[in-house]
Amino acid sequence: MYEEENHRTKEEEMEENEPKVGLWDFMWAPFNWLKMLSTEIHWSFVLGVILVYGVSQGVGGSLYRVGTEYYMKDVQKVQPSEAQIYQGITSIPWMVKPLWGLMTDVIPLLGYRRRPYFIFAGILGIISMLFISLHEKLHIFLAVLSLTAGSTGVAIADVTVDACVAQSSNKHQHLAADMQSLCSLSSATGSLLGFFFSGLLVHLIGPKGVYGLLIVPFAFVVLVGIILNEPQTVNFSYSQVSQKFLDATKAMWHALKLPHIWRPCLYMYLSLALSFNVYEGMFYWYTDSDAGPHFSQEFVGYILSIGSAGALLGSMLYQYTLKDHDFRSLCFWTQLCLGLSGMLDLMLVLRMNLWIGIPDHFFAVLDECASQLITKLKWMPLLVLSAKLCPPGIEGTFFALLMSIDNVGTSTSSWFGGILLHVLNITRTRFENLWIAILIRNIARICPLLAIFLVPNTDSNSAILPSTLPSTEEDSAETPQPENLELVSLVTSADSR
Repeated sequence: MYEEENHRTKEEEMEENEPKVGLWDFMWAPFNWLKMLSTEIHWSFVLGVILVYGVSQGVGGSLYRVGTEYYMKDVQKVQPSEAQIYQGITSIPWMVKPLWGLMTDVIPLLGYRRRPYFIFAGILGIISMLFISLHEKLHIFLAVLSLTAGSTGVAIADVTVDACVAQSSNKHQHLAADMQSLCSLSSATGSLLGFFFSGLLVHLIGPKGVYGLLIVPFAFVVLVGIILNEPQTVNFSYSQVSQKFLDATKAMWHALKLPHIWRPCLYMYLSLALSFNVYEGMFYWYTDSDAGPHFSQEFVGYILSIGSAGALLGSMLYQYTLKDHDFRSLCFWTQLCLGLSGMLDLMLVLRMNLWIGIPDHFFAVLDECASQLITKLKWMPLLVLSAKLCPPGIEGTFFALLMSIDNVGTSTSSWFGGILLHVLNITRTRFENLWIAILIRNIARICPLLAIFLVPNTDSNSAILPSTLPSTEEDSAETPQPENLELVSLVTSADSR
């Protein structure tokens, strides 16, 4: 009896001594978290991730997207099908991500592997945005070339910051999940802010003014290259560069020939390529005063901002409820839901929402939020699956290759969508067949389910690759791999999830 009372007394004392978390502590928790990361790693790394992911890709990417939509429509005055094709062209730099990754890993400039590439990416973006913003009547060829150059700058900065995250994750493995959270939160917060103000900025300063404003995010990328704390590489032999490129290419080719790898890769490509992108037709219809609801520039930005919130919700839903399910079931249901969610677009274009008393503005927001949420739920297992497909020794470069395959699928979707809009004669003022394009897209989205057997029937906690990979191991034994391979942080944290 005495022992029980003594035990209870000790427990009460411990509870009293525990620090109480108040509102002030809750508000300061993110800042304390950032301070902890800055202390454990380095303040320049934390600031660099925030500037590249949050400011450049988040805010800058959102402003770039909305600005480009209105630039093609109101300044260049191209047809929706042409704008769709041009969108695919400007995304080509993202298809060659392994090239940028190999360059940052294999070719140090002035003794540094990361800093010069940040500076080059930022300067390239500044020049391209200045060029397009200062010309009154720029030919469409030069405009697309300038936008592609700006996209190249963003892609190089993306690969370089991924390499920094990977290197820090390997050195501080207990902080790998925190670094992934930092990347995701920075990007999501930046996208929300960027889309929220994008429509208003297009209304106030025009699309070319928005391009001029994008100089600021690119300038921050240059700043990252200046302040980043990186050890200098000395006595580097540039004569080995070509051999290292050749060795990495051979290793990736041998890995791609393995059935355990090429089968899921084929499904990922099909799931993206067959989701025909007809958004340009939808965007032109959104803003048309006769056939469409005539949404304002500000409201278009708000729609995309709420869509970003839906994507963030999808990430959280996958993290807390779906991450332990098997890949095949997740891919099946998310792909099916993606096709069904497209019916919301069909209802909006046919004005069926008005029949049931739902206003266009509310229904468009609901449509975008549901679409982005399901798209994120579909994308997350594919990302984790890609991480699990990377053979030992070439994880970083091979992950970049898989992301390039996905980018090729996305560009193929844009090109197919542009061809579909052209064949159905959907122009700047004619939208009679837009519902047919949306219906065809929805049916095409379900077609990849016929190849669902290509996806392994395992979950994220199980190994997908066989325990021995003769071809890749042989290549790794013949030549030493670069010390710091480019690696998206998700690869490091996939197993812990």
